[in-house]
Amino acid sequence: MIDLYTWATPNGWKASIMLEETGLDYRVRAVDIRAGPPYEPAFVAASPAAKIPAIVDGDGPGGAPLAVFESSAVLVYLAEKTASSLLPAQPRRRHAAMQWLMFTTGGVGPLFAQAFHFLNNAAEDVAYAKTRYLNETRRLYGVMERRLGAVPFLAGQTYTIADIATFPHIARHPRHGVDLADFVHVRRWYDTIGARPQVGKGMAVP
Repeated sequence: MIDLYTWATPNGWKASIMLEETGLDYRVRAVDIRAGPPYEPAFVAASPAAKIPAIVDGDGPGGAPLAVFESSAVLVYLAEKTASSLLPAQPRRRHAAMQWLMFTTGGVGPLFAQAFHFLNNAAEDVAYAKTRYLNETRRLYGVMERRLGAVPFLAGQTYTIADIATFPHIARHPRHGVDLADFVHVRRWYDTIGARPQVGKGMAVP
C-alpha cells in the first residue's frame, strides 16, 4: 500500500493520476496546505521541504518502506516500480520523456504558478509581474503548440509521464489568462488526455 500526501493542486494531481494509471493501491492523506504548518510529523518525514506531493511506499525496494518527494521524482519512481511504458525502456524514447518531464519541472510548473499567483491571488496589483509571467506562460504554451503540431504527445508518439506532469497545469489555463482556442494542438492534446478515465479519477483527488 502507498500513502499519498497530497492536496488539490497541479503537483498533487500528477501523483494521483500516476497512481491511477499504474493501478497501484493507495491511501490519500490530505494535507491542507492552505492552513500552513505545523504539519503532521509523518508528512514532514516523507517530504523534508513540507511540499506536496509525497508518497510512502510500504513495499519499497527490498520490501522495506520508502518515502519519495517532489512530483517528478514520484512519477519516475512509480513508473520504474511498475515497469510502466509511461517511462519507455527504449533509450531514445526514454530520454525524450525525461526531457519533456524536465521542461515542465523547470519551466511550466514554476512559471505557470507565478502567472496564477499574480493574476489571481496577489495581495496587490503588480503590473510588471503580471505582464512578465503572462508573457512567459504564453511563450511556453507556444513551445508546446509547436511540439504537439508535430507529434501526438510531448515525448513523441506515445503517452508518457511527461504528459501526466504537464496536463494538470494546463487544466488551469483560464486562470493563466490563456484561451486554448489560441493553441489548437495543445487543445487537441488536452482533450485527448482529459478523456482518459484514470486522469479524471486522479484529478478528483483529494
